[in-house]
Amino acid sequence: MIEIIPAIDIIDGKCVRLSKGDYATQKTYNSDPVEQAKQFEDHGIQRLHLVDLEGAKKSHIVNYKTLEEIASKTNLIIDFGGGIKGDEDIHVAFESGAQMITGGSIAVQNPILFESWIQRYGAERIILGSDARNRKISTMGWGTSSELDIITFISQWTAKGIQKTISTDIEKDGMLQGPSFELYNEMKSAFPSLQVVASGGISKMDDIIQLDQNSIDSVIVGKAIYEGHITLRQLEAYIISKS
Repeated sequence: MIEIIPAIDIIDGKCVRLSKGDYATQKTYNSDPVEQAKQFEDHGIQRLHLVDLEGAKKSHIVNYKTLEEIASKTNLIIDFGGGIKGDEDIHVAFESGAQMITGGSIAVQNPILFESWIQRYGAERIILGSDARNRKISTMGWGTSSELDIITFISQWTAKGIQKTISTDIEKDGMLQGPSFELYNEMKSAFPSLQVVASGGISKMDDIIQLDQNSIDSVIVGKAIYEGHITLRQLEAYIISKS
């Protein structure tokens, strides 16, 4: 069964969403991330994708207090990303309650350091962020594009022990027009043992069902929940039906 992972993106301590990673499109949905996280947990959700959007832009963790509060007031398994660029950042993230961290920019800009984290903390706690625009890896809060092909990039890191990747098609993110099914199918075909987390474009329950049927391991759902395209009751019912 596919693992359903709601997303909370944080700016100024509030739950927000962007479109295609553009900070100018910021829309606030809930001023209390803890309350939002509790709603997810109350509907059978066990995992949370928490992103520090300010940290991603400033290249260091900013909203670790929000992470700490959610971790202390829920039992959600939290993977945390955004602004993790050095040993101090990852230490703060884990000390604040993250069970896993997602590193994308750091894997491009400082691969030696990122590889050392895999060895130090274990591959089960380090997730590769493979966010791309037109198949090319993007970094620095998606503001910088590279020439790295996404499949080549993932291959480099599976060879170094990575077991999980969260992959966002940036052109799909926040657009509510469906995810990149072909891309995720390609990933699973190329890396059968890799845990692929699909992110970006989820617009309705049928998208989740199709990803599940395609044997994609996990899916991150954000704007579709906040805009009411997918209800928490629908997610709860799907989780129960598969249990």
